[in-house]
Amino acid sequence: MMETGALNLRNVLPWLWTVLWIAAIVLALLLFVGAPVGEALSGFWQGAFGGRRHAYLMATLSRSALIVGMAISVMLSFRAGLFNIGGEGQLVAGGLAAALIAILLPGPPLVVLAAAIAGAMLAGAAWALLAGVLQFYMGVPLLVGSLLLNYPIRYIGSYLVAHPFRDVPSGMVQSYLVPQATWFAYFPGTRLDIGILFTLTATAFALVYSYGTLHGYHTRLNGLSADFARTVGLPVRRLTLQTLAISGAIAGLVGAIAVFGIHHRYIDGMLVQPLYAWTGIIAVLLVGMVPWAVPISGFFFAAVQTGAAGMERAAGVPKEIALVIQAVIILFVASRVSGALSSRAGRGDGDA
Repeated sequence: MMETGALNLRNVLPWLWTVLWIAAIVLALLLFVGAPVGEALSGFWQGAFGGRRHAYLMATLSRSALIVGMAISVMLSFRAGLFNIGGEGQLVAGGLAAALIAILLPGPPLVVLAAAIAGAMLAGAAWALLAGVLQFYMGVPLLVGSLLLNYPIRYIGSYLVAHPFRDVPSGMVQSYLVPQATWFAYFPGTRLDIGILFTLTATAFALVYSYGTLHGYHTRLNGLSADFARTVGLPVRRLTLQTLAISGAIAGLVGAIAVFGIHHRYIDGMLVQPLYAWTGIIAVLLVGMVPWAVPISGFFFAAVQTGAAGMERAAGVPKEIALVIQAVIILFVASRVSGALSSRAGRGDGDA
């Protein structure tokens, strides 16, 4: 019993130290810019959860729908041992496909919306599968291939909304509006659209897939040891491509949520500049790829970003403090991963 208690304490202490370090760094930054700490913290809380009729809470939930969606996409790949960091490209592919299908396809609004969402998921899945094809048939490591594929789809999207599908009268680099009848409805009395329900559905799917399906078990086994998975006869290549397709499809769905729920068109940079994909990666690594904890982590990062904007409004604290907090968390995650790898290497040497 004492050993179990010591083990639990050993697992909790790193998290407590991280919270203390983040709090200390935030406090130091507030003092450095000369901001009143009380007003800054109050502004943070109001900016993340307050506002008239909880308007800022709705903004946090809206942002978390995209971050959590991308985190779920990343988590499925990472748990399978696939370092797919091309979520940004898959997100852009989905958002671009959703907007163009909705603009070009005639028909009843619900049919157009369903087709656009399906097209977005297919586009995201196809872009993720391309990284897998590059790995298996051209020898390009998935980490490199998925990262590099982020760039061509961004430039393709920039070209399409800057030239053939540009809404010229708007004066901005953006597509035409999708039909208004396809816009996601808001929950009554709020500015939160129903796109968050798609994210919740994706989260439920990920939980069931990870904990309750044979395919999810096989992918997890592949993530723990691909060599062992091959030895016991698992079809590793097929598992890899299927997992990449599922991961990319969820990223494409998130792109569609942004188009139909927030922007109602495709705007150049709208899915890249907010760093949804990269924040999703941090959210997954922070909780050690534990499926049920990923939505909580994603919501936390959304609250940090909207709360930082509230601090800027209330106390004049630069909202870039949110990026500093993320940087601290990245350092913490990197140190944990490095420590785990060193510990594993040490155990291997001892066994040898």
